[in-house]
Amino acid sequence: MKSTLQKFARPVIAIITIYLVLLLGPIAALDIPVIAASIAKNPSQLLQFLIIGLANGAIIAIIALGYTMVYGIIELINFAHGDVYMIGVFTALTTLSLTGTLTSQDPARIGLGIFIALIVSIAVSATLNASIERLAYKRLRNAPRLAPLISAIGMSFIVENIGLIWAGQSWLVPSFGTTGGGSQKEFPDLLSRMFVNMNMDPNLLANTGWGLRFTIKDLLVIVLAGVLMIGLRLFVQRTKLGKAMRATAQNRDAAKMLGIDIDWVITATFLIGGGLAGAAGLMAGLYNNTAWWFMGFRAGLQSFTAAVLGGIGNITGAMLGGFLIGLLAAFSDGYLNARWTNAWVFATLVLILLFRPTGLLGEQTGQKV
Repeated sequence: MKSTLQKFARPVIAIITIYLVLLLGPIAALDIPVIAASIAKNPSQLLQFLIIGLANGAIIAIIALGYTMVYGIIELINFAHGDVYMIGVFTALTTLSLTGTLTSQDPARIGLGIFIALIVSIAVSATLNASIERLAYKRLRNAPRLAPLISAIGMSFIVENIGLIWAGQSWLVPSFGTTGGGSQKEFPDLLSRMFVNMNMDPNLLANTGWGLRFTIKDLLVIVLAGVLMIGLRLFVQRTKLGKAMRATAQNRDAAKMLGIDIDWVITATFLIGGGLAGAAGLMAGLYNNTAWWFMGFRAGLQSFTAAVLGGIGNITGAMLGGFLIGLLAAFSDGYLNARWTNAWVFATLVLILLFRPTGLLGEQTGQKV
């Protein structure tokens, strides 16, 4: 009787979910004929939303890699990871201010300042993430799962408040103190300024006549994200430390018996995840031109969703999930009601998990002993 109920549970839930989607669709502007007419009238707009979705999806995917790596190694959801990304944004903006890049008009100096900000934000975020692991998670590795989960939530609040205090320090960045630490801060569009000062159009498709905007910001975000994702994939597959990470993820006790330094592997995982979050912070600042102490919450939520959607613990799945959520959010903001974007993202997640409980690329595994 129980197996029969389980057999029909998923289809029933799926039918109810689809019904709710159709019921709420008109409220959230899910009017298929209107959307189709809009696409037919302006096909280039569809491509524009595709570009925006790919760029934002690339940032989400980079952050999601940190979630999925940590979970794959120690089965912990590091809820502070999104806030580490926020610290990466503030680190990049502060570095650009202290090096004089924010006010510079020299293209070479702007390019050098961005490179320095990338290195510093990666280093600071990686160190912060590893420090969080040492202070809050290390002693709870053998504790019940609820304990490290609560600890992760607590660390998220702590890092958020560090960002709030940081955002009010006008001696670091003059614009920080103008309207208080709680307000959103401007992250100047340095890439466009650099191209304009070189007498080049920041829109790389300006002379094509297509009516599309594919700027240097879009190109940098997508290329840098691609390099980081491919580099991480090769690192995990080809290097000695990467093999140690995979062995630890499969069976921590067996890996320890074979001589693998588990503590170092876990610390390295947090270092790499934090470094990726720092790089994503600079990319997001340059692309979206804003910095806010609370921005890590939404980014963390989207990235965690991307990791679950693709298959938590699967690096390729995190990349796929990030791009899918970026595209879904862009099309929802463009053709539907932006206030319902998060609802559509999570409705899509629920529908996929109904039929693929482990995510798109996740594999069913037994409970670890």
